[in-house]
Amino acid sequence: MDEAVRSLPAPPLREFVAWYTGYRQAGVPVTRHRGLPSPFLTLILTLDDPVTILSHPDPKDPPGDYQTLLGGLHTTPALIDVPGRQSGVQIALSPLGARALLGLPAGELAGADIPADAVFGASLEGVHERVRCAGDWTRRFAEIDAWLVGRLRSGAASTPSPEVRHAWNLLLATGGTIAVADLADEVGWSDRHLRTRLAAETGLTPKAAARVIRFSRARRTLIGADNLADVAAGCGYFDQAHLDREFRALAGCAPSRWLAEEFRNIQSGHHAPETGLDHD
Repeated sequence: MDEAVRSLPAPPLREFVAWYTGYRQAGVPVTRHRGLPSPFLTLILTLDDPVTILSHPDPKDPPGDYQTLLGGLHTTPALIDVPGRQSGVQIALSPLGARALLGLPAGELAGADIPADAVFGASLEGVHERVRCAGDWTRRFAEIDAWLVGRLRSGAASTPSPEVRHAWNLLLATGGTIAVADLADEVGWSDRHLRTRLAAETGLTPKAAARVIRFSRARRTLIGADNLADVAAGCGYFDQAHLDREFRALAGCAPSRWLAEEFRNIQSGHHAPETGLDHD
């Protein structure tokens, strides 16, 4: 069994949630998966077995099993055990939506992986059970839509300052290639003030956010690419050596090793679903 279904959230959520990915695999090789840095927080609701994290982005956090998982933005990989099967729904959350949906800024979750009920409380238990009992992906996504829209309507919805939103959206729009000084000029803040405010709100400084966004684009571009030098040039790296260094720093391995580990058949262009802290 190997299912992977991606869906957009309900329209009221699209400012805050990028997508849902439903996944169910069984009978696949036992392996370990790298949960890589990305510009989205991760929320996972499992359907069967828990997510087993062998090592966290913060090495001080102990290994553990999670029936639900909430992960903040990070700059180092997690290592996840895949024991031949896994299933769940992964929700990609914008850090700009953290206040509205979580009731706290994404900066408070920087580098952390925690049980999701530690933030969502008792409301998560009900929706998790309904998602598990739903008969298909459409119904599972609908249950999540209803739950998250309900949180928006609870009266706790809020968003970051216009300057933070503008800075984050510029970082995304430029693929992480905008200079920090230019970013500060665009929002009308000093470099230092921008660094402090963006880190508090998202969990990443402007420089770290640019690295993660650029890296996220590069690893998507790598899929099916014939030439690493072209990927490096197209994603804003100085050269292939720069791409290789950044990949080793953010993924813990070279691009070629990541492709070999994560993809069953590179030549065919088919690949495993993006699950287990693999944000985008």
